[in-house]
Amino acid sequence: MQHPLWKIGEIRHQLSMIDGKTSPDKIIVNATYLHSVLKKWVEGNIWIAKDRIVYAGPDMPVQTTDAEIIDANGQVIVPGYIEPHVHPFQLYHPQSFADYAAQLGTTTFLSDNLILFLLLKNKKAFTLLDQLNELPFSFYWWARFDSQTELENEDELFTTKSIGEWLERPEVLMGGELTAWPRLLAGDDQMLYWLQSAKTKGKKVEAHLPGASDKTLARMKLLGSDGDHEAMTVEEVERRLLHGYAVTLRHSSIRPDLPHLLKGIVEKGLDVFDHLMMTTDGSTPSFHIDGVMDKCIQVALDAGVKPIDAYQMASYNVARYYNMTSLHGFIATGRLASLNFLENERNPVPVSVLSKGEWLKRDGKQVQQLPTIDWSVLGDLELPFDLHDGDFQFSMPFGIEMVNDVITKPYSVSIHTGESSLSSDHDESYLMLIDRDGKWRVNTMIKGFATSVQGFASSYSNTGDIILIGKNHKDMLVAFNEMKRMKGGIVLVEHGEVIAHIPLAIGGGLSNEKVEDLIERELFLKKALNERGYTHGDAIYTLLFLQSTHLPYVRITQRGIYDVMKKSVLFPSFMRS
Repeated sequence: MQHPLWKIGEIRHQLSMIDGKTSPDKIIVNATYLHSVLKKWVEGNIWIAKDRIVYAGPDMPVQTTDAEIIDANGQVIVPGYIEPHVHPFQLYHPQSFADYAAQLGTTTFLSDNLILFLLLKNKKAFTLLDQLNELPFSFYWWARFDSQTELENEDELFTTKSIGEWLERPEVLMGGELTAWPRLLAGDDQMLYWLQSAKTKGKKVEAHLPGASDKTLARMKLLGSDGDHEAMTVEEVERRLLHGYAVTLRHSSIRPDLPHLLKGIVEKGLDVFDHLMMTTDGSTPSFHIDGVMDKCIQVALDAGVKPIDAYQMASYNVARYYNMTSLHGFIATGRLASLNFLENERNPVPVSVLSKGEWLKRDGKQVQQLPTIDWSVLGDLELPFDLHDGDFQFSMPFGIEMVNDVITKPYSVSIHTGESSLSSDHDESYLMLIDRDGKWRVNTMIKGFATSVQGFASSYSNTGDIILIGKNHKDMLVAFNEMKRMKGGIVLVEHGEVIAHIPLAIGGGLSNEKVEDLIERELFLKKALNERGYTHGDAIYTLLFLQSTHLPYVRITQRGIYDVMKKSVLFPSFMRS
């Protein structure tokens, strides 16, 4: 943050508290708190004026008459946790996920802007950022340089002007994540210019380098990459550190790598914890049933990481890397008053949470919800078309086979696809991607999704287009019509009846429900899918990544069936009549 948060009059008022002329708003007495630079627990008193710590040390203020006195005896206090790599549009939206996370001590997000960038003009997107900035929670962002799929109009969206406007925002701290890094290595100077522009403005650049070789890491470092969150082994962690990368360890619904990574680091005696961060990397709602960054800290503690190192990885290390220690990750004079009160250092779930000087949780109970903001700028999903029999034509010679939740490869279709229904004796199903405006469609087969899902429709996807999967044309149509009636959602249908559904009323991709309720809906849907032969770990990510061309080997996109390795369209999309 290059710009001051406090006006001259506010700073003078804060100084008057040090001078003994006025009283702080809150005084935390008998505080045992983590000092992030000394890396030890210190004792003292913390004075707070609105959202700012005006003093942290041994003294008490002269004036106390107007202050709320909080006795922290018997507790320990740590900085509010920072999630450094949030994809805040995984059915939930930024405000609802922040409200949930804050009750568990996470009071700061650094978030992906992709959905806002794709769906809104910058001016409208920035109105949402302005509204979020007013909440008692800290929101920061990164600026995408690529869409991670094949869009019909990508060149119109990703321009120097549009990306530059995001990079000018003070709450944008990072460029990336660079899922299209092969373009950089292949000589894309426009993207390199965007990286250089980010660096010129003091932003970090986050790479996306799963399985990267030593030389690839070196090349990307020369091109401007600062950090990466894709290490899957201890050796990959060491390799990134060797090249000077900031390393964020991942614990997500599709890559729960954190336990074995930390265990390996501890066993090897690597003294690198000052250079590590942690993330849940955009996990789907049900993964968070037992926490957000508190969950990562608990994993670290269970792996044998020293408590202070564990807390620093979720607070000070992030703030230091992103040049935010003047505000975050540090309980000291001048910082934002975002504090977690813990029973003890072994339990990272806070008893009480103070975020930007406001109580969100006291003595184990939520005392304030984050105010809702106006998401109507994202609009409603009004599908201006109906499906007809002609749309259900599946004659491609090959389809898409799921290797796991997110990796897909081509396969030769051997079954007869001219019937309106398929047998449940195999795991091949019909797959359609339909333009949300009804202009085009892509029809193919998908193998390995499920054995007996009859009709499944989703407006939740990488691009906001419509995904249909199923064994039965009629049930697929019923699922589509129900999803259309709800103005967005995920719908599972069998024998003409809706079995499970998740309404996504905000733009067709986001729920307006609380995360706690969304978790229950997602768990019910996943159970129903599992009962019908879905054997992978995360069906929501399957929907998201069917179009994602940063993953191998073949994808279904707006342009058609796309070969990721050859960077070519194998079969184009069909224009609908």
